[in-house]
Amino acid sequence: MLDWIKNINKEHPDFWKDYLMKFETKPNRFVVLSTETSGLNPNKDVILSLGAFSVVDDSVVIKDSFESVLLQYKFLQDNGLSNEFIIESKLIKMEEPAAIEAFINFLGNAVLVGHHINFDVEMINSALERLDCGRLKNEALDVDMMYRKLMDINDKQFSLDDLCDLYKIPKSDRNSSSEDAYRISLLFLKLKSRLGIK
Repeated sequence: MLDWIKNINKEHPDFWKDYLMKFETKPNRFVVLSTETSGLNPNKDVILSLGAFSVVDDSVVIKDSFESVLLQYKFLQDNGLSNEFIIESKLIKMEEPAAIEAFINFLGNAVLVGHHINFDVEMINSALERLDCGRLKNEALDVDMMYRKLMDINDKQFSLDDLCDLYKIPKSDRNSSSEDAYRISLLFLKLKSRLGIK
C-alpha cells in the first residue's frame, strides 16, 4: 500500500531535524564508518557495534571518532544468539535509539566512507526507520569501488583484507568495527590521493 503517504506529515525527532539542517552547508570532513551486524539482511538483522573516524585535510582525526556497542539483548535472545560479546566489551554501550542518535549527531553532513558502504548505510537506514526518521542524506564513497576505478577493474570485488594487503596496511589481532574503520581510513587516504579527491 502507499506507505509514503503516511510519512508526508510525520513529526520527526528533534535530532533528525537538526541533522537535516546541517545539509545547508558543504561538508568539511569525511567520516569513515564500519559496522558489525547480526547478519546481512537490513530488514531482519541489527547493528551490534559502530566505529567511525573523521578524516580532515588528509589526516585521520583520532580524537574525532565514534565507537559504541549497541545493546541488542532482545534481538539476540529472540534469535537464540549469545550476548557474551556485549557483556565482555569495554566499549561504550548504548541502546539502539541512543546510539543511532549519537552517531547521527557525530556524522552531520560529512561524506561517508566505508568498505561496501551501501550495506552499512542500509543498516543505519533500517535503524532510523525504527525511530520514525528518514534515510541518510550523506554522500558516500566505497573504498572497494575506488580501488576498482583506480585499477580499471569491473569484474571483481575485493575484501577489506585484500585491499589492506595490497597497500601494506597491517592487520590487527583485535576484530572490531573501530579497528576496521581505522584500517579503512588509512586505505581511503591512500586511494584518495591517487584519485585526486579533495
